[in-house]
Amino acid sequence: MEFLAEYASFLAKTVTLVVAILVVLVTLAALRGRGRKTAGQLQVSKMNEFYKGLRDKLEQSLLSKDQLNSLRKQQAKVDKKQKKQPEEKPRVFVLDFEGDIKASATESLRHEITALLTLATPADEVVLRLESGGGMVHSYGLASSQLARIRQAGIPLTICIDKVAASGGYMMACIGQKIISSPFAILGSIGVVAQLPNVNRLLKKHDIDYEVLTAGEYKRTLTVFGENTEKGREKFQQDLDITHQLFKSFVAQYRPQLEIDQIATGEVWLGVAAVDKLLVDELKTSDEYLSERAKQAQLFHLHYVQRKSLQERVGLAASHSAERVADSLWSRLTQQRFW
Repeated sequence: MEFLAEYASFLAKTVTLVVAILVVLVTLAALRGRGRKTAGQLQVSKMNEFYKGLRDKLEQSLLSKDQLNSLRKQQAKVDKKQKKQPEEKPRVFVLDFEGDIKASATESLRHEITALLTLATPADEVVLRLESGGGMVHSYGLASSQLARIRQAGIPLTICIDKVAASGGYMMACIGQKIISSPFAILGSIGVVAQLPNVNRLLKKHDIDYEVLTAGEYKRTLTVFGENTEKGREKFQQDLDITHQLFKSFVAQYRPQLEIDQIATGEVWLGVAAVDKLLVDELKTSDEYLSERAKQAQLFHLHYVQRKSLQERVGLAASHSAERVADSLWSRLTQQRFW
């Protein structure tokens, strides 16, 4: 028992020492990185090689040795011929956007678009694989403006939706000249919503006063703790209606074929119904579309990776989930407007 007690004491001291060293390292990294902005990097991968690798693996598993050798010889002849008479294939730049409430992926998207616009021409194509249920108005407004840069450059833009592009997500999708959706993806929700609780009566019940001081008649219309007025509600509703009208006008600008007043009701449709509403142009998964394009074009996947400091990497794993939950809850409880 005495041995176990000594061992436990030794183990506790060791753990304490390791934790102390980690704290010192994190502190030094934080001090060193203070005021220094970490740069990211653009990663580019050739998707044609990925598809070829899948095919090669399947051939190796299914074909006999003789069949495989014969196939390789035929392919070698084709490759040799192409080297002598190289075929100029169009290029397809593939981007991904997985949206959250704050459209956080916009930070990478903006750099990816800036990069491809330095080389892409109207003979090329940009394909965006988009997944988003919408979020904050200003965040998705910026994300949509980034995609509009592609249209303004005269480069064909195709949007592929496998699961959902609703609300702010559809605001981004409508910018594409072609919108492709899987049969059961969720689309639409062209509307605006804002909601918040009010605990003013609860505060009054417990004799708690809450003062809201403003300079400007409509600086604050609705509040969580103050007493809301009918005049404030009317102004807030007016602001929502204006935002909704801007949303409708934006969608109608890029999808003039839509009966905008009929589909801008906040409703959502599955892909099989959305194609009849002209919300999408074609029913197909992104995998199907890209594998088909790979037969005629060179596919390049672009992904801008944000480099993180040591301090950020250490704290990211522990705080990421809690931060997302807290942000989501707070955003839904405040006056922020959502597509």
